[in-house]
Amino acid sequence: MSTETGSESRLDMPRQSSLSTEAARNLATTTKTVPQMQGITSRWLLRALPWVEVRGGTYRVNRRLSYTVGDGRIEFVQDGADVRVIPRELGELALLRGFEDVEVLTAIADRCVRRDFRAGEVLAERGAAAEQIHLIAHGRIRLTAAGEYDDEARVAVLADGDRFGDSALLDEDARWDHTATAETSGTLLTLSRAEFAAVLAGAPHLQAHIAEFRARADRPQNRHGEAEIALSAGHTGEVGLPSTFVDYELKPREYELSVAQTVLRVHTRVADLYNEPMNQTEEQLRLTIEALRERQEHEMVNNPEFGLLHNADFKQRIQPHSGPPTPDDLDELLSRRRGTKVFLAHPKAIAAIGREFNARGLYPTHVDLGGQQVPAWRGVPILPCNKIPVSAEGTSSIIAMRTGEDNQGVVGLHQTGLPDEYEPGLSVRFMGISEQAIISYLVSAYYSTAILVPDALGVLENVQILRGRD
Repeated sequence: MSTETGSESRLDMPRQSSLSTEAARNLATTTKTVPQMQGITSRWLLRALPWVEVRGGTYRVNRRLSYTVGDGRIEFVQDGADVRVIPRELGELALLRGFEDVEVLTAIADRCVRRDFRAGEVLAERGAAAEQIHLIAHGRIRLTAAGEYDDEARVAVLADGDRFGDSALLDEDARWDHTATAETSGTLLTLSRAEFAAVLAGAPHLQAHIAEFRARADRPQNRHGEAEIALSAGHTGEVGLPSTFVDYELKPREYELSVAQTVLRVHTRVADLYNEPMNQTEEQLRLTIEALRERQEHEMVNNPEFGLLHNADFKQRIQPHSGPPTPDDLDELLSRRRGTKVFLAHPKAIAAIGREFNARGLYPTHVDLGGQQVPAWRGVPILPCNKIPVSAEGTSSIIAMRTGEDNQGVVGLHQTGLPDEYEPGLSVRFMGISEQAIISYLVSAYYSTAILVPDALGVLENVQILRGRD
């Protein structure tokens, strides 16, 4: 019975009366795409920077002589619950910049006293006697001053590595200019004037260094710390005019071109037999160059020697007032430099900016950039750059910069006319064929960045980009 049923089922199946699509596909020409790559981004930084030709591989930035020293961040070392300042890091203090006696610096570091603070605690009261310097190891501290209408006006927000009270170490009449209030819990180290004086009394080299520091501080300088140019204006009659000259830095910064390289290998059999409908070597090279350019942009943002985040002047680094990137924070970035050309932010940071705008009922305008509409604030485009890191705590940075040599801004550096140049600043050199019939090409990209004056680049640090509770 079962056999008959099976036979009837086979008779009921429709018989194939034409060539199947599966079989026909074996004779058809397949339409293919070129190899796709997820790692390709817009690379707005490479597009936004003006590129300067660097002959000789080195770019020297000459500046006026400046007396502003010791305004960097201080680093600490943590061993369990113990927090200590790294002795050499005390050289970031203005009065200790250039002092290299490690034994004396260690003695000063050992006299720093740890103090833990809680959110809302007042650490310094405006007008009170200032008898110590505070070094912030961790946490956020708000500085406020008296407003015009008897209210508290926020002056600045300090975070890890910052300090306040520098003048207290040498000035016995020093007073706190601002009220310092902790916005979060954290830890700071304090160094009192008395402890510093005790070390100073037994260190003749330090005494000589402090005397030189005071002499430098007495030299005429403008508000940027540059050597003053003596001028006379508004006078009448035959008055004696001041004489002057413009002094330069004796050791200007030099930027050497960096390199990103790789060796591309292609088997001769692949190059000979499988070049239709697209050239295998060209496609391999195209994807390799894309990866190389991505790495180039990453280095231009993050490299410790020339990357934008590491080389931004400490006076041009600010903290957000409340955590997320508000329009007020972007305005403060803009106000610190003339002619800002572009904002750069991680895509998640741009989303956080949008949320803050929406919460305030603001709608950012758009500007045309190379035929593409991009969001802008105050007419300055906000461009995505996924090379800007995001911390595990959900914070990131926003970069604002002025660009171009004529504007004393930020510039990209490269050299064109390289041997076997494939693109500007990028060469592809044939290295030969191995005994295994593998062709090798050396792919090299040469580049760097330079910040011509400190206020050309600003960074809004520790921006909170995570979405808060609704």
